[in-house]
Order: sequence, then C-alpha cells, then structure tokens
Amino acid sequence: MSEDLIETTSDEDDLFEHYRIVADKGQGLIRLDKYLSLHVANASRTKIQNGIEAEAVRVNGLPTKASYKVKPLDIVTLALPQPPRDTEILPENLPLNIIYEDDVLLIVNKPTGMVVHPAFGNWTGTLINGLVYHFQQLPTGRNGEGRPGLVHRIDKDTSGLLVIAKTEFAMSFLAKQFSDHTIERTYYALIWGEPKEPEGTIASFIGRSARDRRVMDVLPEGTHGKHAVTHYQVIKSLRYVSLIKCNLETGRTHQIRVHMQHLGHPIFNDPTYGGNKILRSVSSGNYKNMVESCFELLPGQALHAKSLGFIHPTSRQWVQFDSELPENFQAIVEKWENYLNYT
Repeated sequence: MSEDLIETTSDEDDLFEHYRIVADKGQGLIRLDKYLSLHVANASRTKIQNGIEAEAVRVNGLPTKASYKVKPLDIVTLALPQPPRDTEILPENLPLNIIYEDDVLLIVNKPTGMVVHPAFGNWTGTLINGLVYHFQQLPTGRNGEGRPGLVHRIDKDTSGLLVIAKTEFAMSFLAKQFSDHTIERTYYALIWGEPKEPEGTIASFIGRSARDRRVMDVLPEGTHGKHAVTHYQVIKSLRYVSLIKCNLETGRTHQIRVHMQHLGHPIFNDPTYGGNKILRSVSSGNYKNMVESCFELLPGQALHAKSLGFIHPTSRQWVQFDSELPENFQAIVEKWENYLNYT
C-alpha cells in the first residue's frame, strides 16, 4: 500500500484545492503529470499539465516540467482550480457588466445582490448561470457542472470586480497568483466611526466562529484559523462614518468585514458583523431618519471591490482594472457629507 502523504487545504475563500503530497519511500520513477493524475481526485491530466506549465505545481519547492520523474520522498505541491461539482448549472440570459474581455479572460463588475456561484438556496440567478449562457466553453465546466471560469469570488452583497478565466491555462495561471497572494486587490468600504489611526495594518488569524459556524471571527494565533492581513487607509472622514480603502495581502472569507469589526468599526449596514445598527448615538430624530434612509438605499454592507491587478496569462505583463463605486454607494457617501455640512 502506498504511504504517500496527501494534505489538502483551502485558501482564497475556499476556491482552490491545495495539495501537498510526499511520495512514499518505495515510489518508482513516474512522470509528474501521470503521478498527479493518480493522486488528485477529479483533476484531468490536461488540467494538471496546464497547472505545471503555469508553475502552479512545484517539486521540492521548485517549478519543473511534466516529464519530471517523481522520486521517493519528493514533496509535490499544487494549487489548482476547484474540481467540478456534481450539480448541473443552468444557463440563464442574465445581463453581465463586462468591462474588459480578450481571448483568455474577462473582467466582470458584479452588482450588489448577485450571488457569484450556485449553492444551497441559490441555484439560479447567479453570476455563473449568466456566464455559462454567454460563454459556453469556459474551463472546469463538464456538461454544465463545476464553477466555470471562476478564479475567485466576492460576497453576494459586495459589489465589484472579478476576473473570469476563459481557458484552462489562464485558470491555472491566475489561480497560482491568488495562491501566492500576488494579485493586487483594492476595496472601498464605508465604516462606522473614525479609526484612531488614519492608516494601518490589521494582521490576525481568521476562522469559523465557535459561537456561529456561519460567520468568521478573529482567533488566537495557533488555533484553526488562517493568517490574514489587511492594509487600510482613510479616504474621507465624515465624523460618524469613514470612507476607507483596503488592500488585501490575503483573501480569507469575509476578511475585510471581520477585520473592521475587530477594529471596532464595522462596515456600514453589514447585517452579519453588526454594521446594520445605529452605532453612533445622537439625540436627534433627524439623525435616526437619515441613517435609516441610508440603510434603505443599500441592501447589504457598503463594500466594493474597486480595482484588480495581476500578471496577464498571455502577455505576462502587469494589467490593472478599476471601477466606479455603485450609484447607491456614492449616494450614501453624499448623504453623510450633506448631513455633516448642515449639522
């Protein structure tokens, strides 16, 4: 019986399957691509070869060729797109705000309220349902299964930019950058209050809350959480709220939302992390009415994935994409500006 040690972990909002395989002492010489196709469930040899070419597969810490012969005790690591699910995805003619497209990828500006991929309770109306209608040959899809083209995701009520891969190679190439945390992602958020420091870094471990498994929490170092780093900068202070810019080093589930709650400044109208309550008490009926009118303008947290930068799979050049804040987000900022001017 093989004694290969196979460890799997998830990262970047659980979107990638990460493997660390230690070849057993009696392992005979075998091509790397064949070896991985025998050890990684639901990953085709083509997907693995694309991953090797994109340097998403490493042996003893170094990129290598598919023809490399795996030897005893070699350590093989890989970060590949998640394998297909067993759930059929129905194509739907949904409007997509595509701000850029070429032969290998596209950039979508997702609206607030749209779920990224089908899951329990949201099998239709998702971004993926729209993508498989407009783009029939996206990678990782088999007969409508999986999460075709999806490289990363953002929450339902978070708006903003997503990169979608159109080829298997682009999928692996981009996945590797997310795994290495070399993707540049900038978010804008409206938070309650004014941070003591106008800019700073929040570093912690984030994992499932012991009180409620549906939400994430900052955990003590050495527990089951994953290291998370968020850099923030105040763009505009409005006494009761602040518009901030966040840059992510890591991409943990709900990272910005959890970190801002931990800092004592939850994101405005975030129902999961305490931002949908009137947190700054003012003895004025006008203030309460103004806050509630802002809540009505936005269905969820005031968080927008504003810009995205990465190395392009084909040109190997750095590319950068930017987007405007949604109209309702901008309207809320303007309402706070006006309120501050008249009080």
